[in-house]
Amino acid sequence: MKKNELNKGGSYKGEVVGITDGDTLTILIDKTLYKIRLAQIDTPERKQPYGSKAKKVLSDLVFNKTILITIETIDRYGRYVADIYFEGQHINAEMVKQGAAWVYRKYAKDETLYDFENEAKAAKTGIWSLPESEQVPPWEWRRKN
Repeated sequence: MKKNELNKGGSYKGEVVGITDGDTLTILIDKTLYKIRLAQIDTPERKQPYGSKAKKVLSDLVFNKTILITIETIDRYGRYVADIYFEGQHINAEMVKQGAAWVYRKYAKDETLYDFENEAKAAKTGIWSLPESEQVPPWEWRRKN
């Protein structure tokens, strides 16, 4: 293991110092910056409808706060993929509840996330308040753009 590398399955506390988009943030742990991708969810891309709003939702939830992360894996871009928590609240799930994220079908393991997504859809919350033509999952949007 390299110096300053985080372990898969490990849990770490740090301060959120940057928000890249709705599902990626930068955390400061022991004077080292790490890019963290929220596990099991996918948010609209920056140029996609609701992209900037999803980023704001994540920012409102965790920016400048000390969070707990649990590392699931490392993605092909070298980001740590993690579940993140603030004061016991599962932020990945909260993003889905607030209609700011889709459940990332390809990677989702937590079945309750689908319930939260269905509730947000039924309530027309967040992305689900957009016209249906704009409710394009990010993984499909990326393929076309």
